[in-house]
Amino acid sequence: MHDDIDSVAAPFEHAATSFAGRQRRRSMPGALMPVIVGVVLSLSGCGRDATLNDAAESTPVRVVLAATGPATATIRSHGLIANRDQVRLAFKISGIVREITVVEGAQVRRGQKLAVLEQTEIDAQVEQARQEHDKAQRDLNRGKRLHADQVISLEQLQDLRTRAAIARAALKTARFNRTHAVIVAPRDGTILHKLAEEREMVSAGEPVLILGTQDEGYIVNAGLADREIVQVKYGDVAQVRLDALPEALLTGTVTQIAAAADPSGGLFRIEVSLAPNELPLRSGMVARLAIVPSSAHAGERVYVPIGAIIEGRGHDAHVFVLEPGEKNTAGAQAHRRKVRIAFIEGEEVALADGLSAGEHVITDGAAYLEDGAAVYIVGPESPGAAP
Repeated sequence: MHDDIDSVAAPFEHAATSFAGRQRRRSMPGALMPVIVGVVLSLSGCGRDATLNDAAESTPVRVVLAATGPATATIRSHGLIANRDQVRLAFKISGIVREITVVEGAQVRRGQKLAVLEQTEIDAQVEQARQEHDKAQRDLNRGKRLHADQVISLEQLQDLRTRAAIARAALKTARFNRTHAVIVAPRDGTILHKLAEEREMVSAGEPVLILGTQDEGYIVNAGLADREIVQVKYGDVAQVRLDALPEALLTGTVTQIAAAADPSGGLFRIEVSLAPNELPLRSGMVARLAIVPSSAHAGERVYVPIGAIIEGRGHDAHVFVLEPGEKNTAGAQAHRRKVRIAFIEGEEVALADGLSAGEHVITDGAAYLEDGAAVYIVGPESPGAAP
């Protein structure tokens, strides 16, 4: 056996001087090829097994880029659509309602009769005022003749003139009140509310009907808490969605801000004026507001998906990131990073510090990682989505 091995090795040592050695040298590859191939395949199999083992020990993850967004959270609230121009219609005098000719939701035209008071007492008041006016005028005419005959003094004549003037004013007032015992529509519009019924006694100035007009458009009335009202300013932009028209997205601006909270609910009332639109809006529709405070444009914050946050406690939390040079390497490692949460905006989390825009943040799979864990990326990289 040893002699055979020596005879095989000798040609490699003396190949330049021996023809027979050259012959043996040419014959050896055929004899040793299976052995060499077996060794190569064995080594290749070991490498592939090592690669598979590395992949098996790595955790599949998805990665997004940290994005930037507004520095302040969007303020959300609910409110009701209303006509900007609403007129509260009332009688000038008290009385019993004889007739209301419209119902809620009715479309009316300018000058249309809407409600009438009982006229019996009003007509009697007009007649009484007319009789007193006529008597005062007769007394004045007689007084003028008596003064001309020097029967009464100038002072007495002036008193008669004063009484006649008072009676004339009383008659004018009574007639005016009679004309206002009827409510007519001051302009085209819609009856939003009916606040009285027929045969009901109403006081002077007490609203009977509320008329809304579309000439000035629509508004949204909403309420905000104290921590929200301090962020809102006149002119702030709001996005408005309606439950009745879920596909519609309206825009508006804040046009009124209450100086004091409503005692009944503790909220501060705001008014958002809607931009002109062709939607079939109705007073009383429920609206959802998303107000972007002007302070939101004063700076930016870094945003990450809420799925990237792990072990959150209060405003402190952690995320896993990939270093820039490791993103496309087979041996990528997840690095645990402490961050501080500013606020949550829908499915996104705004960070106060701990992360920079553009960093690679792990989302899916983050909950199963430890600091330094081996990972490999599945799926395409997603850009961050800020509000």
